[in-house]
Amino acid sequence: MGQKFDALSDRLIEFIQQQHIFFVGTATEDSRVNISPKGMDSLRVLTPNRVIWLNVTGSGNETAGHIQQLPRMTVMFTAFHGKPMILRLYGTAKVIHHNDAEWSDLYHLFDALPGARQIFDLSIELVQTSCGMAVPYYAYQGEREQLNNWAEKKALKGLKTIGEKKCQDH
Repeated sequence: MGQKFDALSDRLIEFIQQQHIFFVGTATEDSRVNISPKGMDSLRVLTPNRVIWLNVTGSGNETAGHIQQLPRMTVMFTAFHGKPMILRLYGTAKVIHHNDAEWSDLYHLFDALPGARQIFDLSIELVQTSCGMAVPYYAYQGEREQLNNWAEKKALKGLKTIGEKKCQDH
């Protein structure tokens, strides 16, 4: 049975901290919905109503484009082991870039990742859980290092112009 909350509880924060992957959904009023899987230990819970996540190069950056037009965002977590649960965070997001004042206040909360291009700051308006009993079990085998290895070989200037092409090459 699904439940709705105004904020994250300690139990839900602990659940988030145990997850190796989360999914981000955005859209403008007239665009397709973009859903992106994220990993690399790139999300932090700052308060029961605020999470941030570090985004790295390697895709078309559609999420940032959407947020500039319509700042709504959904972040979803699901249990692939243990007790079944799906957790969704609905809210309003903003994009923080390297040259923004908040960057230096927030970036130190993450391990440095090559190709870090922005931080998304989500103000949570609604927290929703659902059962997740149809989600299959999957075993976590570790992080993929290809993107970090690739980014370490490139200069930051190069990442800005060729980051989109990298994922298209696969």
